[in-house]
Amino acid sequence: QVQVVESGGGLVQAGGSLRLSCTMSGLAFDDYSMGWFRQAPGKEREGVSCISRTGGTTVYADAVKGRFTISRDTAKNTLYLQMTSLNSADTAMYYCAARSSPSCPPGLTPGIGVLFGYWGHGTQVTVSS
Repeated sequence: QVQVVESGGGLVQAGGSLRLSCTMSGLAFDDYSMGWFRQAPGKEREGVSCISRTGGTTVYADAVKGRFTISRDTAKNTLYLQMTSLNSADTAMYYCAARSSPSCPPGLTPGIGVLFGYWGHGTQVTVSS
């Protein structure tokens, strides 16, 4: 059974940092590109970042570029999202997802989440002012 489990969310003050982790099991981690998504209350889900199977290519949403860093550790079957300079707009449920392709989609356009077949249940990030 495929399992995707996020962790690392919590409450943090504006300007602070947080690192999210995503552990994979039941699938060949090295064969998948991986992505982070988020959804705030009352809003649509949006793509945050994507990383190719080798880690050679990364993609970021404009809202997080320069503040967030995506990475992966093949030996640990783990995906990470290092978040810095957090603000209230970053408050959301964050989801980890796997795509059955070694490459990321061309961009993080609306609806791109349908290309990712395996999802975790999310971890909540709340930024206080």
